[in-house]
Amino acid sequence: MLLLLLLLPTCWAVEVKRPRGVSLTNHHFYDESKPFTCLDGSASIPFDQVNDDYCDCKDGSDEPGTAACPNGSFHCTNTGYKALYISSRWVNDGVCDCCDGTDEYNSGIVCENTCKEKGRKERETLQQMAEVTREGFRLKKILIEDWKKAREEKQKKLIELQAGKKSLEDQVEVLRTLKEEAEKPEEAAKEQHRRLWEEQQATSKEQRERELAASAFQELDDDMDGTVSVAELQTHPELDTDGDGALSEGEAQTLLGGDTQMDAAFFYDRIWAAIRDKYRSEVLPTEYPPSPPAPDVMEPKEEQPPMPSPPTEEEDEDEEDEETEEDEDEEDEDSQGEQPKDTAAPVPAPQTASPTEEDRMPPYDEQTQAFINAAQEARNKFEEAERSLKDMEESIRNLEQEISFDFGPNGEFAYLYSQCYELTTNEYIYRLCPFKLVSQKPKLGGSPTSLGTWGSWAGPDHDKFSAMKYEQGTGCWQGPNRSTTVRLLCGKETVVTSTTEPSRCEYLMELMTPAACPEPPPEYPVEGDHDEL
Repeated sequence: MLLLLLLLPTCWAVEVKRPRGVSLTNHHFYDESKPFTCLDGSASIPFDQVNDDYCDCKDGSDEPGTAACPNGSFHCTNTGYKALYISSRWVNDGVCDCCDGTDEYNSGIVCENTCKEKGRKERETLQQMAEVTREGFRLKKILIEDWKKAREEKQKKLIELQAGKKSLEDQVEVLRTLKEEAEKPEEAAKEQHRRLWEEQQATSKEQRERELAASAFQELDDDMDGTVSVAELQTHPELDTDGDGALSEGEAQTLLGGDTQMDAAFFYDRIWAAIRDKYRSEVLPTEYPPSPPAPDVMEPKEEQPPMPSPPTEEEDEDEEDEETEEDEDEEDEDSQGEQPKDTAAPVPAPQTASPTEEDRMPPYDEQTQAFINAAQEARNKFEEAERSLKDMEESIRNLEQEISFDFGPNGEFAYLYSQCYELTTNEYIYRLCPFKLVSQKPKLGGSPTSLGTWGSWAGPDHDKFSAMKYEQGTGCWQGPNRSTTVRLLCGKETVVTSTTEPSRCEYLMELMTPAACPEPPPEYPVEGDHDEL
């Protein structure tokens, strides 16, 4: 079509008498046999005042061939190339603006006529464009056929998935029921196992407490009469309750519940809980027997530090100095190894079993483990079926979306749906995933910035599918969210050719694609070999 348009001036480039600077289409306004009427109708003047280098018309139409009117227009005929209008101010200004040089007829400048060469280059460019359009349109027809076939296959696949979904949903419900049934005995067996273990823990703990209480009772019962008296309790000042450092007779009697003495049975039930954290044993903790339910709970004797020999006077003085600088806990520890045996030592806290012993629940018995294995197998089957159902539902949603998507009048843009294209500049790598998103990231590394997600087709009403709009990208600092307009250009290959930012946070990207190629005009046979337009 462009070639045909360019050929038209050749038909009109005949000798028609008209004033300089007037186009062939306007020559009828300039009839030398009658007065000239300004094209804007503002005045009429004798025809001999046309191109007299004086501006008579407001619109400058009386001086098309001179520079008299600053708002006038000079017509370059440019035979062999494209006709052109230039400002009358450029006439005879010493610069060749028309390729045929007609604008410099009286400036003393000799302009070379380059119209023929420009016309040749223009024809070559148009031929190349026509070739791209023809090849692109051929590829476009293939893309349309490919989408038709793909769409039919996707529709068929969608029907199969929708039919299989009902069967899979039923299977999931059956496996859910089997899982829930298998989990009931599992839960009951695990609960029973846990309850028995907790009971054993409680029993073991109580037994250790009773042993510690019995040991303390024996230490307090100095006269070994089977009771602990007020006087015997007063031998342990660490049980002081009013903070004066001594256990008075009244305080001791209060601890004994108002009695003057108490036997071993009542000692554990009434007193032990109140004094166990303060009570200091008269023997080392290693002399307590291990608890029967947890073998080797107490540390082996060989791992304890050996009893120190009686300190010398110098050592005694050094140790006294050090003790004044240490906290109470360190003093208590030192006193166990440095003081004589009859000096009180703290009652050890109930031995806490290591995580590999009492604190860790023992392995399940064979029957409980069998219930667990059966339930786990049922869970695995259910979860696998449920994952398959979710995957199928996702596939159905994707197929429904793709099948119903607007990929152009004949689906020619469908092939772009699952593709992404990149353009690398000096600073950024731009990435376009048609119908999804546009992003940019620094060339030297860094996280990508969203330039918008798919919005809609954005071409003009007569060419809706010539542009895409991507919106709601990452917000600019104190500005709007980024957005991108993608112009679709005809090309034999699919490639992003440019990206610019004409306005702040608003990007313009150009994508060449065969899908944008229009149907070319029919090729007419050319008679002869002509170099001129």
